[in-house]
Amino acid sequence: MRRLGSTRRRGRTSRLVAAGVACGAALAALTVPAAEARPLAHGTAGRASAGQPVPDTQRANRPAEDSGTASVHGAARESGTASVHWAVKDSGTPSVRFRGLAAVDRRTAWLAGTEGTVLRTTDGGTNWRNVSPPGASGLQFRDVTAFDARRAVVLAIGEGEASRVYRTDDGGTTWTESFRNTDPKAFYDCLAFFDRRHGLALGDPVDGKFRVLSTADGGRSWRVLPADGMPPALDGEAGFAASGQCLVTAGPKDVWLATGGGAHARVLHSADRGLTWTAADTPVPAGDPAKGVFALAFRDRTHGIAVGGDYRPGRPSPQAAAVTADGGRTWRPATTPPPAYRSGAAWLPHSRTAALAVGPTGTDLTTDGGRSWRTIDTGSYDTVTCTPDLSCWAAGEQGRVARLER
Repeated sequence: MRRLGSTRRRGRTSRLVAAGVACGAALAALTVPAAEARPLAHGTAGRASAGQPVPDTQRANRPAEDSGTASVHGAARESGTASVHWAVKDSGTPSVRFRGLAAVDRRTAWLAGTEGTVLRTTDGGTNWRNVSPPGASGLQFRDVTAFDARRAVVLAIGEGEASRVYRTDDGGTTWTESFRNTDPKAFYDCLAFFDRRHGLALGDPVDGKFRVLSTADGGRSWRVLPADGMPPALDGEAGFAASGQCLVTAGPKDVWLATGGGAHARVLHSADRGLTWTAADTPVPAGDPAKGVFALAFRDRTHGIAVGGDYRPGRPSPQAAAVTADGGRTWRPATTPPPAYRSGAAWLPHSRTAALAVGPTGTDLTTDGGRSWRTIDTGSYDTVTCTPDLSCWAAGEQGRVARLER
């Protein structure tokens, strides 16, 4: 029996290594400069009343037209990497828009979306299990954090009691509602965890300051943090519940939140898990309820990227990306930004210079730390994430979810 078990473990390990090598080659191919790229060799990331859905014309971009199967053509073909593409997985939920995405690895991922929908896959997206909390069909889930294939926390957005948090410890078979907002002025947008126990949830300003929830037990209970250390919000300033990436962490204590709607698009930073914050302006356009920073991605405590723009279809979004190398104290505009509004961003696994940005009109890649971007896909996605085992996932409207493959 020991020998049989050992053989099974070796076989599984070999398959995982092979899968990681294949996905790693796909990611590596994306980062090769166009002049040096080669084909991949064979074998080798508004509001509504309580309880009612929040329209996509508020707090996030409106749905865009279906742009097909989202193969990586265009720039990928020109650079000789046309075989690298978003491989669309059939979620079986064409009426749902997924703005919440949490990938554990290349086989396990969770989705959170409209109609109170939560899905989970443990076979790389071949099959999806509907694990939605009972009685949640009237909620809009906009964010999810997954610790593994069994433990996850999801956030529903909206005014008053529409903002809720649920946790599961058995793969979604059962859920516990761990937070329900009772303040009619509060509206929660996204959540993020530092580790398996400590996390925060971001809410729009209440009485002139952003509201932040804190958990120290993995999302089983929550408390509102004191607002004393939070700087005043600008007139009209809020967060965008567009991709689950308006609040991000790096390391055990650093967290950043992204804003829009005010005179300036800002990024606020805390180095003590949300107790005190400092604010910095970004060059991303603002001054309108539809404009601002929609997503952040930090690869460590100092290096980060911000993406956003104007979510209204057909509206120009100049300077839709910015970068920081000092932990968010200062931000510089991208020299060649994405060509349109982008709502999600993620660093490629184990890379110091490569990252992806997604939005309703396409996917962009940077290989120089966010200074310049090029479009590699025209499919519609709202959010993107990559995992340490060299996999990247994206999700969005019409039930779309995809994994980067070759």
